[in-house]
Amino acid sequence: MTAVHRGPALLLCAALAACSHASTDAVVRPASAPGQDPTTYFPLAVGNEWTWIDRSPQAGAGAPRQRTVRIVSLDADGYFVDDARGALKVAHGCIQDRVRRILCAPFEPDRSWSSIVSETSTERYRIAATGLTAVVPAGTFEGCILVRARNRAGANAEVILETTYAPGVGPVRLETFALVDGRTVPQVKAELASHRTERASR
Repeated sequence: MTAVHRGPALLLCAALAACSHASTDAVVRPASAPGQDPTTYFPLAVGNEWTWIDRSPQAGAGAPRQRTVRIVSLDADGYFVDDARGALKVAHGCIQDRVRRILCAPFEPDRSWSSIVSETSTERYRIAATGLTAVVPAGTFEGCILVRARNRAGANAEVILETTYAPGVGPVRLETFALVDGRTVPQVKAELASHRTERASR
């Protein structure tokens, strides 16, 4: 499988072991709409957990695999650490991991930001849609947003990662595709099966 970048559903990527771990620096405009808390769409609190159904092509035949990721601690730097070695916190109007920002307010169509992966590679994030309805095994969720991340993977290749976030829940669907010479190659697909989430005290 072509490696995909570590993108906007860190907990899920860690759970599925589907993402690479390139170091980056993030570049983002400050949030311009006070009161738009990114934890509205990705609640962070010790004890929150998400169970995912892995529907990736490489999962093979048979019953889909399920993976659960649970936030187990809050470290001294303000990161919520999960049991799959992921870490997220809120800073500058964004949810970020230790190397990049993955979800940024304000939650408006075409809101964009980028992460510099290397001197020759940049991840570009964009809120592709708002007000969506997502139907996944965990239920039907209204008012969702879709974040699309793109990253060049060579002269004729690009990786696209799409994450759907539901308010009060977090990521409910994640899909990645490789575009190679104009051909779409599905890579990772996962949907939320169940969750237990509450907002952190802040």
